[in-house]
Amino acid sequence: MIKTFSAETDILKRAAASRAVEEIQNGMVVGLGTGSTVTFALEGMAKRIGDGLDMVGIPSSEKTADIARHLGIPLTDFDTYPHIDLTIDGADQVERPTLNLIKGLGGSLLREKIVAAASKRMIVIVDSNKMVERLGSRTPLPVEIVPFGWQATCEKLERLGFKPDLRTIDDIPFVTDEGNYIADCGVAEIADASALEKQIVSIVGVVETGLFISVASMIVIGDINGVEIIRR
Repeated sequence: MIKTFSAETDILKRAAASRAVEEIQNGMVVGLGTGSTVTFALEGMAKRIGDGLDMVGIPSSEKTADIARHLGIPLTDFDTYPHIDLTIDGADQVERPTLNLIKGLGGSLLREKIVAAASKRMIVIVDSNKMVERLGSRTPLPVEIVPFGWQATCEKLERLGFKPDLRTIDDIPFVTDEGNYIADCGVAEIADASALEKQIVSIVGVVETGLFISVASMIVIGDINGVEIIRR
């Protein structure tokens, strides 16, 4: 049953990714997100490049960069292009009424937010399971923190009502591409995401949060009934 569900979910992700890639035009600088859904988008970009599409990508993680190189997608950087025409990325949760996001469970948080902030447009591709009426509760909120004094930082996060859990792999702290740790914070439904983000980033030791507020311009949702598009 688990394999069947996974296969069905992949079909939904691929459908959303395929539709998003259609938005790329010749000459665009494209921000490349991170995660399993984005991998389907990268495959779609590679196919379009093979058919003659002229584009370059700025990856949001080393993992994405490796996949893009393998697929033959030309990469660039902010030294060459300080502005991005379009970013395609996934999300862990999308709040349907506001299009606000929770991101970062894939391990690339700060870089994803930098790429998103530099983009004229951001398309978020998800399967329908990622859509919620209010952020929080269903998944933790990732918070990128400085390794030095992480225990004190997590204690301050706990005072905000979170249940922070330092992300580890085989009992070793997970390290982001920027050399930071991630605290996955259990949180109830978030009534005011913007206010909460300000509270979290005010904590010394916090680098960035997984709350992406008012950055998505278009959500592409893979659903069993077809692809749904929501625009801001």
